[in-house]
Amino acid sequence: MTIREMAKELGCELVQDEFEDAELSGGYTSDLLSDVMAHARAGEALITIQAHKNTVAVASLANLPAIVACNSRPIPPDMIEAAREEGIAILRTKETQYQVSGHLFALFATSTDRAI
Repeated sequence: MTIREMAKELGCELVQDEFEDAELSGGYTSDLLSDVMAHARAGEALITIQAHKNTVAVASLANLPAIVACNSRPIPPDMIEAAREEGIAILRTKETQYQVSGHLFALFATSTDRAI
């Protein structure tokens, strides 16, 4: 599933939409950015409530092509600009991390043979 397909399936708003529509390999949910750096796998979408420029830096470092900001978090302009520069998509949803994680897990479980 691509980033744009995920956005559509989850009903997310595309806040930063200048990115390569890459295939996602799954998702990783965390608000502790050091945890994301240590455990997220390249190609996953980051599901978080962290909405600041450092979130983009961590996503870039971990090769995560998309950030899903939950709970309708406001996205500051400097985060949007940093994501644009890095080519990282920012999506926003009113859903909680739990809801997004479950929905994304179900989508991947039914669309791939990959163990998540």
